Amino acid sequence: MNFNKYNEKYNITGERIKFFREKNKMSQEQLSNQLSLLGITLYQSDIFKIEKNERTVRDFELWGITKILNITSEEVFRP
Repeated sequence: MNFNKYNEKYNITGERIKFFREKNKMSQEQLSNQLSLLGITLYQSDIFKIEKNERTVRDFELWGITKILNITSEEVFRP
């Protein structure tokens, strides 16, 4: 499946997700484990790719990430 890119990136939220994950002192593995408790399968390697803007983020994944990191989706989209 081909995905469109924006400025050669697969997402525009990865850097902000990493910022808030680190601010919450959470590893990629811990985030992955917390997502699985919500029924969202997102491996540590997927989170790595999202944070490096090498993978798209599905809406339900973004919902889970923001819920776990206790932030709003608006905060993820701010520059």
